Amino acid sequence: MCNPILTGLLYLLFSLVAGLAQAQTCNPELIPASTPDSQFLDNGDGTITDTKTGLMWKQCSEGQSGNDCSSGSAEIFEWQLALQQAQVVNNSGGFAGFTDWRVPNIKELSSLVERQCADPAINLMRFPNTPTAMYISASAVTGKMYGAWFVYFREGGATRLDKGFDSRLRLVRSAP
Repeated sequence: MCNPILTGLLYLLFSLVAGLAQAQTCNPELIPASTPDSQFLDNGDGTITDTKTGLMWKQCSEGQSGNDCSSGSAEIFEWQLALQQAQVVNNSGGFAGFTDWRVPNIKELSSLVERQCADPAINLMRFPNTPTAMYISASAVTGKMYGAWFVYFREGGATRLDKGFDSRLRLVRSAP
């Protein structure tokens, strides 16, 4: 069962730590890029195709827009609301001409982690203005009614939390 006090304390801790981050730091001298620019194709319509995984991502987190994702702010979703958001996007005409957007599973979401960088641990050239925050996946924790998998893009680690944990969202689809 979920512990609302613990969930609230974890959220506060993650929010405080994320607020301390000033700018992305990378260490290309010691760690090779795990998501190099060349792996991604900018489709020029707010989507990015990962040529390694065959996935097409919305370039901006939900709630952000613009060429550099600087308009708006990344919205916060609980697990069930994130799943519903994908349907809202699809039922409202979709995005970039596609109506099959979905919440990524944990393996897909983890494929965006840039191992040589932190704060956030993502390729900011392809996914600009990504908050250093927890992002939700569609993957539920096996055997745990209330658990789901998340990726914390501060350092790129995957973790299990309560489905009620407030997180950011980036939608994905399988590229043709």
